[in-house]
This record gives sequence, C-alpha cells and structure tokens, in this order.
Amino acid sequence: MDIPRIFNITESAHRIHNPITPEKLATLGAALRLESGARVLDLGSGSGEMLCTWAHDHGVIGTGIDMSQLFTEQAKLRAVELGVADQVKFIHGDAAGYVSDEKVDVAACVGATWIAGGVAGTIELLARSLRTGGIILIGEPYWRQLPPTEEVAKGCLANSISGFLMLPELLASFGHLGYDVVEMVLADQDGWDRYEAAKWLTMRRWLEANPGDEFAKDVRAKLTSEPERYAAYTREYLGWGVFALMPR
Repeated sequence: MDIPRIFNITESAHRIHNPITPEKLATLGAALRLESGARVLDLGSGSGEMLCTWAHDHGVIGTGIDMSQLFTEQAKLRAVELGVADQVKFIHGDAAGYVSDEKVDVAACVGATWIAGGVAGTIELLARSLRTGGIILIGEPYWRQLPPTEEVAKGCLANSISGFLMLPELLASFGHLGYDVVEMVLADQDGWDRYEAAKWLTMRRWLEANPGDEFAKDVRAKLTSEPERYAAYTREYLGWGVFALMPR
C-alpha cells in the first residue's frame, strides 16, 4: 500500500504536504484553543507535522494515518526529533473508512478529502470519531477567481470548474451539511510557492542521483513543465484553506 511514486519523489523533502506554512499551521493550532491532553485524529497525516508540532506546543495526543510508507516513517522520526513520540503515533495504512476506537476532540482531514469521495463524505467519516462538542478540520481548495475555461481549470489540476467552489460557496456548503464554521486559516501565494517550488529542487536532485531509473523520464517531464504550469494556473486561480467545523 502506497501513494503514487511521483508524490513520494516530489514531496520527499516536504514536512507539510499542502500550501499551509509552518507559521500558519501554528496559527491554526493556537486558534483552536487546544488544551493539553486533547485527543486529535489526523486522516492523511503525511509527514506528521501538524500532530507533532501541536503535541510539542500544546500537549495534544493523537494518531495519524497515511498511505505513504515514506511519509509515515518521516512522521515517526519527526515525533522523536520533537520529543513527542510518547504522545503521538503514526500508522501506515488506508485512512478511508478509519474510525477511532476512542472519541476525539479534533478529527482532521487536511488536504485528502478524496479518502471519502469529497468534502461531504469526509465530514461524515470524521464525525464518527468525534466527541460531542469536538471540532472537525477540513483542508480543501477553492477558487480564488473562477477559471474562464475548463482548460484553465484542468491547468490547475482540477477535473473541471465544478470540481471546486468559490470561498463563499464553500463556506455556505458546510452550513448546508449542518455545521458551523468556527475558524479558518487560509494559505496565501507565498505558501503555495513554498509547497510547489520546493518540489522542483527535489526533482532535480532526484534526477541527478537516479539517472538510470526507469521513472526518470517522467520526473524530467514534470520538472520541465511544472514551473510554467504552476505560475500560469494554480498560483493565479486556486486558493486553499483549513476550515474548523462544529455540528449545529
């Protein structure tokens, strides 16, 4: 079980696998008013930066599940590095359908809502692990400006214009599902730059180290095309945020 190899390559040097910066991740943790001992579940936990830093800064305890074996191992190393290995655990596995044995204070899926077929399904899944009065965290893209054509939407790696909503519509959609939006932290273009541009040096270094790999031609093609694609499409049209929800 693993994610597609290209992601394990391009994001192997990332601590955070989405456009939020370490500073904004810290802002989110503070905004949620986390208390020591709060239990957090993170589906699609990547390299564990959210759980590890919040355990270090706020004393939370929790579990992360991710399909990437590489990212899961990186998460375990990060927990040791920050001295929180006794507070958090990371499981290499499929987060789809995962429900915690013990109810949690925060149930999160930050940037991987595909695990349950989209936002609505992921919220429903997370709610099954949530204690009464707890908070759900959803990380999701939205349109900063509506793409003029379907071709532009596909340039943003969306399936179609209808694949994402404008921010007001996304916020309203949470209400339609029966949830109050109680906080949000939005990525900015600098966060997008750090997430996307950091992949390019990683790809170049990988190509230098693996010239004979059968996958090298795919990585070379991606490195050649990605800077222009990103600048023309994603950077201009796509936003991203983490939204804190509580059931009404």
